[in-house]
Amino acid sequence: MNDKKVGLSDTMKAKTEPKTFKRNPIPGTKFTIAISSAKGGVGKSTFATNLALALKKVGCKVGILDADIYGPSLPKLFSINEKPGSDGQTLKPIIKYEIQCMSIGFLTDEQTPMIWRGPMVTSAIKTFTQKVGWKDLDFIIVDMPPGTGDTQLTFAQEISIDGAIIVSTPQEIALQDVKRGIRMFEKLKVNIIGLIDNMSHFIGDDGKKYAIFGENGVERTAQEFDKKFLGQIPINSDVGKYGDMGIPIVEKDPDHEIAKIYLKFADEIKQSYL
Repeated sequence: MNDKKVGLSDTMKAKTEPKTFKRNPIPGTKFTIAISSAKGGVGKSTFATNLALALKKVGCKVGILDADIYGPSLPKLFSINEKPGSDGQTLKPIIKYEIQCMSIGFLTDEQTPMIWRGPMVTSAIKTFTQKVGWKDLDFIIVDMPPGTGDTQLTFAQEISIDGAIIVSTPQEIALQDVKRGIRMFEKLKVNIIGLIDNMSHFIGDDGKKYAIFGENGVERTAQEFDKKFLGQIPINSDVGKYGDMGIPIVEKDPDHEIAKIYLKFADEIKQSYL
């Protein structure tokens, strides 16, 4: 007999080799772009909605999936107060600003807490990716929730994500979570398009630049992990004001200096994928 003996090194190798996952595209879409941060409160949802609108304005057909089950933002940011229709088999995305939209927030009351365990979250994500009638989309932008839990794993293991953009403020407490998110995507073999420094600074009435969350932290993190640094988005009160009105700044004022930053990002993504 020539039975091969399995040594400790072989056993360890078998345990540590990354799993391969059967990833499927979201029906009705060409490319899936995840917007992530692993940290809450850094403006990720604002970034996701404005990027979706910017992609529309550069000629792409776009959808946005609000995958934050516990804290959906899309209903407020797009001022959507209706429920999606259904043909009994699939949910129909709600169209707003020529963007196909879906969120758990469309199906629940604004103040209803989602007290769900992991399996229920996973089931909801599968519904939104496999049982929504997305139609002829060039891009679907997925607004991911904070953290590195069930939602992120479901997407990364089962959905064909073509790229992830990581959004953060330059504050070290935010970057600690961002670094965990980068490691998660690397382990799950999800391509990271690059990092965005959001709310990087603001310009005071005196014309001076104030970096209230620290300076260059996102760029240093990108260098540390050998990822592309995509640029900065400064603080501007118009962003919050228009977001609260349900008309994101790219839609409300495409000539605004902040809107132009998003349009530049969108054009670069379009050129890279289409």
